Amino acid sequence: MQHLTWVHMNELRRPLSRYFMKPPLLIFLCSFLLITNSFAQVSTSHNEFNVIFYNVENLFDTLNDPKTADDEFLYHGSRRWTKRRFQKKILNISKVILSSCNFQMPDIIGLCEVENRFVLEELTRKTPLQKFNFQIIHKDSPDPRGIDVALLYRTDQCRPLYYEYIPLKDDAGETIRSREILYACFELLPKDTLHLFFNHWPSRYGGQSETEHKRIKAARQLRDKIDELQQKYKSPKILLMGDFNDSPNNKSISEILKTTTRSNRSNAYELINLSAKWKTNKGTLKYRQSWLVFDQILVTDNLLTSKRKWHTKPDDAQIIMLDYLLEDDPKFLGKRLFRTYYVMKYHGGFSDHLPIRLKLLYLD
Repeated sequence: MQHLTWVHMNELRRPLSRYFMKPPLLIFLCSFLLITNSFAQVSTSHNEFNVIFYNVENLFDTLNDPKTADDEFLYHGSRRWTKRRFQKKILNISKVILSSCNFQMPDIIGLCEVENRFVLEELTRKTPLQKFNFQIIHKDSPDPRGIDVALLYRTDQCRPLYYEYIPLKDDAGETIRSREILYACFELLPKDTLHLFFNHWPSRYGGQSETEHKRIKAARQLRDKIDELQQKYKSPKILLMGDFNDSPNNKSISEILKTTTRSNRSNAYELINLSAKWKTNKGTLKYRQSWLVFDQILVTDNLLTSKRKWHTKPDDAQIIMLDYLLEDDPKFLGKRLFRTYYVMKYHGGFSDHLPIRLKLLYLD
């Protein structure tokens, strides 16, 4: 666990100058000018706090990292990844963030499938997000492709108290080469404490049943950490968000994490899955003709039943369903995600996941 001193805070702000890149083309920036100007008037609310999570699908830079399998995202790689395509990608992501909370800027943003700190620096410093002074928490993961889980936060709305990355372990105690779980504790302003877990669990690549044991291990380690917090603190407010690569009714979520779908107002330790209701609607990603809910929001019961300070309601957990994130699906009909690549062909879109949002409200 890492406690944040002012030295740590300064380190979080330090850019990676060796990756210096010229600002994106003016034509892209102009498309966001009116939106960002409007945020200057309405972006700060003293009684609303928004947390979003977004799997941004392969946010890679254009440089080769010999320690990871990133070759397909090089200029001479299979995807012909270029500086211009990278710049368009981060501007697309910034557009989603700016539009995610109805002209309220999100206060904490969880991201997954980011390659390194540099791409986060570019996202927060070379797009319209630069107006909002987002700071970064990031660590390189042991994932073979080098994709990580990271966090952005606004210093005028919250203050990080400590954070740690939780590696996934196998039965022998060896680290699994996958993304780590990011745990961070924040002081919200006005004063309250929120414990956050951002997740990107092992994928189903190779088959759902063949890979299920990896997600069950992730769920057990996450559940152990939650139990530890609930023993250490009196009624901690805990929020879980992420791409779990499982649905709300799968064993890893329902049995191992011990979730329920509604509050019984008697057990502050319960984990309520606010995303379970989404299965009757659309979903956060599409596989062939089916919409799935892999990106989920779970909270401890006290975030729903609290009579003071920061709290939420079930309807305040939402899929961010922006029209421009979707396009017509010629093969399976209806709509599909507007992605950066469709198979291996450059498409110029956003991601293969929809972002999700939780709104908290303050009562004194």
